[in-house]
Amino acid sequence: MASKSKKDPLAALMSLPGIGKATAKKLSDAGIKSAAGIKKAGKKGLMKAGLSLNMSEKLLKTVNKGKTVKAAAKSAAKKVKSTAKTAAKKTKSTASKAVASSKKVAQKTVSENDGSKKVKSVKSTDGRKGKTLKIPRSVKDMAWFKKD
Repeated sequence: MASKSKKDPLAALMSLPGIGKATAKKLSDAGIKSAAGIKKAGKKGLMKAGLSLNMSEKLLKTVNKGKTVKAAAKSAAKKVKSTAKTAAKKTKSTASKAVASSKKVAQKTVSENDGSKKVKSVKSTDGRKGKTLKIPRSVKDMAWFKKD
């Protein structure tokens, strides 16, 4: 496909959907050089340029639709921006709630542990010698683990 340069007078017309090189040449020869020119010429002007009634109606619909497409694109861009802002607010709110919740859990954990990490002692009920039974906190506190 040949590249369309800005110096090419047909390039502006060929950028519109439904207009090929031959149609662009007919329009250019008739003095119609842009989408605004197509709109200004109307059906009669396009037919004088050598286009059929069907083709001229299609071009006019395409050109008229162009404005609504631009308006729809602007509206969609605004909507996307608004949605992004809303999502950012919700994310920030959720993050702050998570931080507050984690702080509460940390405070609760600290308050439950008063710092006394003593080995619990329980009286023996199975007839063994000794008054208390020491329950180890970890593997390192077990007798078989100690390396003297």
